[in-house]
Amino acid sequence: MRALKLLALLPFVALLGGCDFVVLAPAGDVAAQQRDLVVISTVLMLLIVLPVMALTVFFAWRYRQSNTAVPYEPEWDHSTQLELVIWSAPLLIIVCLGALTWMGTHLLDPYRTLGRIDAGKAIESKDAPLNVEVVALDWKWLFIYPDYGVAAVNELAAPVDRPIRFRITASSVMNSFYIPALAGQIYAMPGMETKLHAVANEQGTFRGFSANYSGAGFSGMHFAFKSLSASDFDKWITNAKASSNMLGRSDYLQLERPSQNEPVRLYGSVDRDLYKAILNMCVETGKMCVSEMMAIDAKGGLGREGLNNTLPLTYDKYARRGAPLGNQPTFVAGICSIDELKDTPSREIFAPSDMTPLRGVGMKRPPFSPAHPSSTSLLFGQRPKSES
Repeated sequence: MRALKLLALLPFVALLGGCDFVVLAPAGDVAAQQRDLVVISTVLMLLIVLPVMALTVFFAWRYRQSNTAVPYEPEWDHSTQLELVIWSAPLLIIVCLGALTWMGTHLLDPYRTLGRIDAGKAIESKDAPLNVEVVALDWKWLFIYPDYGVAAVNELAAPVDRPIRFRITASSVMNSFYIPALAGQIYAMPGMETKLHAVANEQGTFRGFSANYSGAGFSGMHFAFKSLSASDFDKWITNAKASSNMLGRSDYLQLERPSQNEPVRLYGSVDRDLYKAILNMCVETGKMCVSEMMAIDAKGGLGREGLNNTLPLTYDKYARRGAPLGNQPTFVAGICSIDELKDTPSREIFAPSDMTPLRGVGMKRPPFSPAHPSSTSLLFGQRPKSES
């Protein structure tokens, strides 16, 4: 009867054949080092865990009530030799784990430039890294190749044995960029940039995805990472450049809108400043860039008037999606000098004609006049020419 039960479990064991052990069999040197760190740490901990589990069973069996052959010592309470073993062995394991973790944390820092292609090959000066700008959208991935002037949606390609330098951000909510075969995951956050350095050592197509839940289309937010030979990568770039699709700011604003299960799409040309605008959250005309806002804050800020210096995405969840209690978007359209405010009657600031009047800003300025261009030292995110 027991044999029949074991046979009944065999089909479930066969299901394990469908598991993907890519974390333990990666295609990149960084991921391989991370795998080694996990394996070595696990083995070190098992040096304590397994003996403890075995001794627990052994003592329970040896000193059971029915075994009268072993001495019964209810008053025993101390053994120096046993105390040394109990405390020294775990302490040594902790020291080893601490040293291993400290070295791994620094050597595998995602911001750290790679020092080698693989275990047997160091990086040389001729090995220029491949720059890739990554943008996590709702719910798709955008990859921009600034050195080649092309871009792709939901497809990433890189040559084998060439270092890859990722610059990563997001459009609206936090995501996590993860290619298990290449390197560990790292977060993508709006208005912020994270970095990741990696290298692929084997050719093939590997899965990349978002490891952080980001809404309704999260399950379809994955992409193919193609690790190609140098010649095949050149063909991929040539194919991308042949695409008639263009990715300018207006095109990006359409792409940025939430959509699910987007097919692979290539762009033959890309606005050279698009990623910078995405990172600074000022792709839309009329929005002040985060970098300019930070420059204002570094010089003392705008005080109470700058508290609501934001302009949400037009499809954001507040008010724009039908929320009755959502806040109206507000932002600082211009900055005036005190002298100009004294000499000119103040009027309420209004956004461009296709937007609602600004509320909550609390600032006044004279109407803009070409005769007085200094009346808006920062109008809709544009710097005066003298500062550019």
